[in-house]
Amino acid sequence: QVRLVESGGGLVQAGDSLRLSCAASGLTFSVYTMGWFRQAPGKEREFVATISRSGGNTYYADSVKGRFTISRDNAKNTVYLQMNSLKPEDTAVYYCAARQWVVATTPADFNSWGQGTQVTVSS
Repeated sequence: QVRLVESGGGLVQAGDSLRLSCAASGLTFSVYTMGWFRQAPGKEREFVATISRSGGNTYYADSVKGRFTISRDNAKNTVYLQMNSLKPEDTAVYYCAARQWVVATTPADFNSWGQGTQVTVSS
């Protein structure tokens, strides 16, 4: 059974940085595309970033491009999201997600999810 556990969220000020981690177990990590999504109160879950199985291809939402970096360590079964220059509008619960093989950017395409970690950015 696939298990994804996020960590690293917290309360920060605008302009600060955070690094989220997602530890995966119960899967052959190297055959899974990994993604980060977020959901703010009253809003739908939205795509943040995704990374291919090897880590060679990454994709970002326009709202985070140039500020966030997704990476993975297949030896540690872990995916990361480095978030720099955080803004109040980045406040949300951040979720890690996994799907086999092909890169995707919509929540419906991912079939394994973590429990989420809260990121709050104060102005």
